[in-house]
Amino acid sequence: MSSYPLSRKQVKALIFSIFVAMLGYLALSLSFEWQEVWSAYQTIGFLGIALTLLLSLVNYVLRFMRWQIYLSTMKYCVPFRRSIVVYFAGFSLTTTPGKAGEMLRGVFLKSYGVPFTSTAAAFISERLSDLFAIVLLCLLGIAAYSEGGSILLVGCGVIICAQVVLSSVWLISLLQNRAKQSASKLGKAVDCFTSIILDARRCNVFWLQAISLVISLLAWSAEAYAFYLIVSWTGSDISITIAFSIYAVSMLAGALSFLPGGVGSAEAVMIALLLWAGIGESQAIAATVVIRLVTLWFAVIIGCLSLLQLGKVDVPRKVDVRP
Repeated sequence: MSSYPLSRKQVKALIFSIFVAMLGYLALSLSFEWQEVWSAYQTIGFLGIALTLLLSLVNYVLRFMRWQIYLSTMKYCVPFRRSIVVYFAGFSLTTTPGKAGEMLRGVFLKSYGVPFTSTAAAFISERLSDLFAIVLLCLLGIAAYSEGGSILLVGCGVIICAQVVLSSVWLISLLQNRAKQSASKLGKAVDCFTSIILDARRCNVFWLQAISLVISLLAWSAEAYAFYLIVSWTGSDISITIAFSIYAVSMLAGALSFLPGGVGSAEAVMIALLLWAGIGESQAIAATVVIRLVTLWFAVIIGCLSLLQLGKVDVPRKVDVRP
């Protein structure tokens, strides 16, 4: 039996839809200030683009390491090659609301005995750790401006609510008891939810939260630094703390908007904050388009390539035994 759960036709349709979305994003972005964006690319140059892509790749690899820690904590052992390809394949659907499409990983890990509830728990733990790190990065420059204050408060509220749910043993026990007493679809859904929360609790003990937070801070700092370099290379004068904070507030706004990949909301906030920081409109738009292409859409491209590669991973090979 093949461990590849999607047909070739389904994969092609998925990648085609992603490709169309990417082209649409690029066309819409370039329709405003395409000359400035092209000029920014020329100013940054091949080596500059390569460096920012490398920093984005650092972000992805660090997040994969965190993912491996979560799986290991839940006592699942997936071959390294399979695990990294599956993890990166999830990026193909990172432009879904709340990045929920990344849970596609659970489909490919079922053949390794990893239940979907555990994959969902790892995904929730990832998002919580990312959110915590982004909020901390926001604090680097939040004292300098109040525009991102409301977004930051919402982010803190989400973190607090998530921690309350994860730490409420009585609430989980109550939900479990209710689920056992009901054979309805709602009861099954509640039972699934409690299984996810219990696994998520295992991924969010204090020591593991601390390790995950350090990894998350390093991962998102790599992309924030890429943003700082891009803004600087466009000829704009901006401090590294303000650049980090602007990038973090923009990512937080995109995440809380629940728009696909935060597309639209993240860009609007980023451009507005760059304008507030005294960056020219053309440079602000160019820097925003470039950073989104080398972070968000670079991840999507890697995800699509990994999705294609999945069909070649773990396929049994015929062994030619000769006398």
